[in-house]
Amino acid sequence: MNWIKTEIGFDGWRFDFAKGYSPDITKLYMRNTRPEFAVGEIWNPLSYGSDGKPNYDQDGHRRELTEWVKAVGGSATAFDFTTKGILQAALVEGELWRLKDSNGGPPGMIGLVPENAVTFVDNHDTGSTQKHWPFPSDKVMQRYVYILTHPGFPSIIYDHFFDWGLKEEISKLAMIRIKNGIRASSTVRILASDPDLYVAAIDDKIIAKIGPRYEAGHLVPTNFRIATCGNDYVV
Repeated sequence: MNWIKTEIGFDGWRFDFAKGYSPDITKLYMRNTRPEFAVGEIWNPLSYGSDGKPNYDQDGHRRELTEWVKAVGGSATAFDFTTKGILQAALVEGELWRLKDSNGGPPGMIGLVPENAVTFVDNHDTGSTQKHWPFPSDKVMQRYVYILTHPGFPSIIYDHFFDWGLKEEISKLAMIRIKNGIRASSTVRILASDPDLYVAAIDDKIIAKIGPRYEAGHLVPTNFRIATCGNDYVV
């Protein structure tokens, strides 16, 4: 691995199926290679109720991710599958109330240790050609609004950017994030989390609105202006 760093030029690792081997092994890799960035895949199912829907409280699921990060030394990140699953259920079922946990913060890993969370819409397993757990195509941009305005390290899949014709919309969101200095450790203040409306202020610099409800102006200060908008979203 160190040869790959020094001779080939790689500076980060993705630990595939990281739950399949001891965190002590990953900790050894991290200590002996000191990558600039590393992310682990810990893909466990959410907890579900008798109605077949994910339970509101997914704290146990996200803590499995945070415990893995802690076990490997604290400097690695993990894919935030908790946020992926909750947001998917919230948008599909029209239950945006799911996007606020019982403490008033984001319900995924980004609500606990955002600086160790990698957020995503889909990857090569969940979407792309394999489609094991794809995000609904008509909700994809709302999902990008969430991850590109919220804390954590957002990732963009090649397919959406180059093959789906979403390059311009995603690029606008990415530039808004960069321009306003939104970082992995940014703070979130949730202003609304109703079935058809989610509004959050991030670092009090940008406000993201998701959901079909049009009227949310009373939640936005008069000095804010629309930076970008689309189907059921405004930033």
